[in-house]
Amino acid sequence: RYLMERFIYGPLEFTGDPIQRQGYLEYRQARVRPAQYTPVFRMISLDVECSARGELYSIGLYGEGIATVLMIGEPSADKEPSADREDAELTVQWVADERALLEALEEQVEKYDPDLFIGWNVINFDCRLLLKRAALYRMPLRLGRGRQSASWRERTNEPGQGYVSIPGRMVIDGIDALKSATWHFDSFSLESVARELLGKGKAIDDVSNRLSAITHDFHHNKLKLAKYNLEDCRLVTEIFEKTRLLDFLRLRSELTGLELDRIGGSVQAFTNLYLPKLHRAGYVAPNLPEDGGLASPGGYVMDSLPGLYNNVLVLDFKSLYPSIIRTFKVDPLGLVEGLQHPESAIPGFKGALFSRERHFLPEIITQLWQQRDQAKAEQDNARSQAIKILMNSFYGVLGSGGCRFYDTRLASSITMRGHEIMVQTSTWVEENGHQVIYGDTDSIFVLLEENLSHDEADEIGQQLATDINRRWQALLKDSLGLICYLEMEYETHYRRFLMPTIRGSETGSKKRYAGLKVGNRSEELVCKGLETVRSDWTPLARAFQAELLRLVFAGSDPSIYILDAVKAVQQGK
Repeated sequence: RYLMERFIYGPLEFTGDPIQRQGYLEYRQARVRPAQYTPVFRMISLDVECSARGELYSIGLYGEGIATVLMIGEPSADKEPSADREDAELTVQWVADERALLEALEEQVEKYDPDLFIGWNVINFDCRLLLKRAALYRMPLRLGRGRQSASWRERTNEPGQGYVSIPGRMVIDGIDALKSATWHFDSFSLESVARELLGKGKAIDDVSNRLSAITHDFHHNKLKLAKYNLEDCRLVTEIFEKTRLLDFLRLRSELTGLELDRIGGSVQAFTNLYLPKLHRAGYVAPNLPEDGGLASPGGYVMDSLPGLYNNVLVLDFKSLYPSIIRTFKVDPLGLVEGLQHPESAIPGFKGALFSRERHFLPEIITQLWQQRDQAKAEQDNARSQAIKILMNSFYGVLGSGGCRFYDTRLASSITMRGHEIMVQTSTWVEENGHQVIYGDTDSIFVLLEENLSHDEADEIGQQLATDINRRWQALLKDSLGLICYLEMEYETHYRRFLMPTIRGSETGSKKRYAGLKVGNRSEELVCKGLETVRSDWTPLARAFQAELLRLVFAGSDPSIYILDAVKAVQQGK
């Protein structure tokens, strides 16, 4: 709170009266302010190998200038590692037993002095196990700066899940960090993610039976286990580098004040940004709602017209909810001020009125929007993604009972305005002589004539987007005296498009469709919500449906393919 009230979210600079203490410098009468500074983190990838009962075998440590495996045992008649690059940088440090292994870990960490530990499920598996084994020997695990002890805290609502605290350092889990940056994978196992992102996997022959292989190698081929252990550390490091995860987390911290290891935290980020501005306006924030808050209406989803179509366009509004907040001045302070001065206020929904002059959120979004445009121009994807996630979280925060600014009038004035915008936009498209077959939150699907070429469809898409933007600008200026920040974009042309029915019904489904997307001299099969892209269906069902769609979109008769597939299943193939 001390930093937040001074608009400090990441870097700071300070002045004060220095006093030399033993081992550190203390400042009295300190004054702080935000600063420009980009830290370069010293990072170490940590991975533990153990038995099925949790007895430690080895600990891998990998980073710039370190590629070490701490291994219980002694060098014996094991095969020497081959001279390839990966083995050449591997150093094995042999120790006598588990206690010696944990002490060696402490020594290596103190010597290397990392800012961050990274790993795969590193908090709830590796760190938790290390602390458990240390407790067994009644020894503190001194992994913090100044040899301070690491500690564990269970999550109250999730047994077996928790937080690790290492003074002066942080632990960042690769899985949680990827999810925070909105990466999606069918499986978040290290093997699966590494194969998808890096094109390579774990250094083991049978990944599905790796526990027995690890135990076997510990007793019979320790150097092979060491190589496997280090490769896991290396894979995590390469995933972090490939996805620029640390850049994303650092930028998120600089924007919001959230700690690098914080998972979620949308409400906290909003509070950090909004409270200091509110206090300077002479207001205090309300307490959390006692009833946990009432649900607000969700996004607009239109009933679809099911069928198999030629030439469907998708038009969507760029960042619809943030642009509604900007245009219609949706804001917690604006609501309070608007209700006090209704004569000049902008009408919202559920009785909301918003001040035209006194508000903060529209300006916060405008600044973020400009920063995102700059990040895109500089091709800084990590920054662009961090800003996008933050902007898109504001609607959810205002509709969350866990936020002190929760008010159903705020969230409803965003979503219900979205409904109104989508319905009006569909009406205008149909006035232009085209049929709208589906709409979802911020997108509409427009059916064109069957025989148009891709270039002709493209031209109609651009014209529709331009026309709709012009109409919204005129309507909002004339009816409410507002500058319009809504921006519709022409996104996709599907040469063939399928809108399925709900199973066992004639009604069109929602959030489920497939299409053959036309790109630069190529076509791509796109599936949303169908079995092909869902990890809870078998590989057979997914592959079958993808091939079926390809045949149908190509105008081929799929009968033989279907009969062959059924036959293969019945024969147990």
